[in-house]
Order: sequence, then structure tokens, then C-alpha cells
Amino acid sequence: MAEHPLPTKEEALSYFRERNNWGRWGPDDQRGAINLITPEKRVRAAGLVRTGRSVSLSRDFPKTPGRGNPQPAQHFVRMYDEAVVDYYGISYHGHVTTHVDALCHVWDKNGMWNGRDPKAEITSEGARFGGIENWRDGITTRGVLLDVPRFRGEPHVTLESPVHGWELEAICERQGVTLEPGDALVVYSGRESWQAANPAWSGYSPPSPGLHVSCMPFVRDHDVSALCWDLMDAVPNEYGLRWSMHGALYAYGVALVDNALLQPLAEACAEEGRWEFMFTLAPLPVVGGTGSPVNPLALF
Repeated sequence: MAEHPLPTKEEALSYFRERNNWGRWGPDDQRGAINLITPEKRVRAAGLVRTGRSVSLSRDFPKTPGRGNPQPAQHFVRMYDEAVVDYYGISYHGHVTTHVDALCHVWDKNGMWNGRDPKAEITSEGARFGGIENWRDGITTRGVLLDVPRFRGEPHVTLESPVHGWELEAICERQGVTLEPGDALVVYSGRESWQAANPAWSGYSPPSPGLHVSCMPFVRDHDVSALCWDLMDAVPNEYGLRWSMHGALYAYGVALVDNALLQPLAEACAEEGRWEFMFTLAPLPVVGGTGSPVNPLALF
């Protein structure tokens, strides 16, 4: 692959300032790029279901504590005479649980989604603006998997070679797929293989491999509605950004589906001989919630 110059810091900052989607769907919009998923888009996505094969993109509920899971989920069971009930407790943001981030989750010094002031919108009881309840009808659209390890001929991405935007363009060309407005972009970086080769790694203790900020224009240019990924922002970055690819949330209104389990999907796509499918998930409609654990599905 030809050499590409890295964006300068000013260019990287312009992805968030000059190219954001603030006001695109009105100053009070709380749905972001999910607005790109029209009823017609969902009907077309349903037309991709041909064999009926369904693949979960969710990791198991993370109950086992460890270095990579400093806040394990809680699961308590109580048995009655002829029934059993249980309790779930979870702090899902981070690097373990498969979850979707709401538009209120992160921001930079210029503001949260649509330029709102987080000091005015975030309270101890939840978010007044951009909460997860705004996606209560779910996210159902065309999903497109870009398989980075398959493209590179390597088992996983590395710290030295993050995923760049021009590489995603090359993968589209190699796989023969074209992204369309409202699509869910699913980027497989080989997390299971990376974790096996680096058992001491934890996303809570960088450095971490993943997507470089140069992927931001790719997401914006293709009008992606959701980004689903197994390895997230490449950390650290050379620009001193607190949020690099996570900036797609507040700058573009793109739903981020973090910590997805994508190896089974990559295998299914290879077996099915196609990289597009119906993508669907339904968050819990917690009013003022900053996100939700989810079990995304790919249907072929």
C-alpha cells in the first residue's frame, strides 16, 4: 500500500471543528447520524436477510474480575419454591462490556453533541440532552464489515500500525463493497488474537492498538450512522487528543458500539462470501442514560 502522510495537528482538529454535523438536523436534535437511517433504509437492510443466519456481536456479561476487568458486573440469583429471579448490576463503559454510547457520553472543550454545554446538560440524575432514550426505537440498518486482519494478511493490528482512513478505503475496494449513507460501519481489528498474543494487555492501561484519527474523514465522508468496533481508539495519539475516534460521537453524532465481538462475524462473512448484512441493536431506554449494554446482531 502506498505511503500516505499523516494529518497535521491542525488537520486533525479540523475534523472536529470544521466538519462536524452540529445543526445539520436542527439545533435541538438528539438523534444525530441515526437520522440517516430512514424507513426506506431499514426496508433495504431487511432485504439483505437471505439465508436467515444470525450472528451475535456481543461479549459475555463480564462477571469475572481481573486486570482487564477492574469493575466486574454483578449477577445475584435468588430461588423461590418454583421459580428463580436474579439481579444484574454493571458499570458498562470501558473496555470490557459490549455497549452503545449515547450522544451525551463524551465531549471536548467546544462542547458535546450539537454544541451543548455539558455543565448545563449533565446532572447526577442523568443527561438532560442526548440521552440513550432518544434511540429507544433501536438501530436497524445495513451493516458493512471491514476485515483489517484479512486485508493485511496478519492476525491482528499492532501498536506500531494503527488502522488509517486510507486503509479502510483500500479494504472497501478489495472487498468490493461501497459504504452508503446511514450504514453501520463494522471494523474488525482482531482483538481476540491481539489479546492472546498480549495476555497482559488491558485497555485500561494503554498503549492500545486500534483506529487512528485519520479514520475520522472516512466516517464523515461516507455518512456513517454507527461505528461498531472491537479495538477502539489507538492510544496514545501524536496529537494530544483526549478523544480521537471517540470524537465521532459528539462531532458527527455517530453511535459508537464499543467492545464488540467481531471474530465470529468475520468468519461468517468469509463463509457467506459477502460483507454486508442487516445490523440491528436495541438499547435500554433509560431516560438520561449515557449509553446501554447491547447485544448487536448481524443477519444474513
